[in-house]
Amino acid sequence: MSGADPPTPPDEFGQIAEFFRPLTRGDPGAFDLLDDAAVAPIQAGADLVLTQDAMVEGVHFPPGEAAEDVAARFIRVNLSDLAAKGAEPFAWLQTLAWGPDWPLERRRAFARGLAIESERFGLTLLGGDTVSTPGPFMVSGAFLGRCPSGGMVLRSGARPGHLLLASGAIGDGWLGLQAVTRGLEDPSGRLAGKFRRPEPRLDLRAVLRACASASADVSDGLIADAGHLARASGCGVRVELERVPLSAEGRDWLLRQADRAVALTTLASGGDDYELVLAAPVEKAAGLQAAGCTVIGGFVDGPSGVFLEGRELVVGAGGWRHG
Repeated sequence: MSGADPPTPPDEFGQIAEFFRPLTRGDPGAFDLLDDAAVAPIQAGADLVLTQDAMVEGVHFPPGEAAEDVAARFIRVNLSDLAAKGAEPFAWLQTLAWGPDWPLERRRAFARGLAIESERFGLTLLGGDTVSTPGPFMVSGAFLGRCPSGGMVLRSGARPGHLLLASGAIGDGWLGLQAVTRGLEDPSGRLAGKFRRPEPRLDLRAVLRACASASADVSDGLIADAGHLARASGCGVRVELERVPLSAEGRDWLLRQADRAVALTTLASGGDDYELVLAAPVEKAAGLQAAGCTVIGGFVDGPSGVFLEGRELVVGAGGWRHG
């Protein structure tokens, strides 16, 4: 005897009404998602900060991940970009393509995950588009934030003589991916959690605006993202690998590796940390250090390089490259 057929998803407008209209939180600027546009009022004395990022199943996260985790990762990696700018997020627009492995209940679970995350971070969904695709699941968001006028922290503000700093622990995102996909030992589940549900460093936005001259989030890898700051600023950067902050799990993993230089380079290149890499004048670095950031090098008038105990290493691109 065959089982009952799986429920047929409602049409596009039914899905919007069920899954996404509640995420507007009654904001009148969203017009109940019945219009083709939205209004996002901005406060006097504030700048609107916008960022956009996409996630594709099988590229940015492994196939078959729990829908709630996919939703959390989507929201959080985008908020990480706003955190690096010193901005306060408040809304997003979303384009979503359901793949063939996303039946109705999995879609509902994704919407529940969005609801939990939007409530946690104070976000309103203002609109977007929802379609189906014969290819992999894809979701893209344009996220809106605000910061005081002229207060956004750029990538391009580093100068020779400024210090290079990193927030939090580096390498846990890459180790978490190994735990999720390659069976790396992770008895507490903390590393997998760091990959699936990274914590955007929104807590640092005030000290960033006060102290940082340049900032980016660590998505492509610490070495690569430090290089992004240097290139945007027209200078070089010196990364001192022995000063890169590691978690207890990162230090334990490092001790088990045969080649310390290769292992440190791997942790500093793996990406998906969603911590921040920062530049600051010497006189302002103390404010960032008091907030938990670590000095890991500095910006120079010359070529960039990665060093370990005074020896320059050859590390290539040093991070994730988009195709």
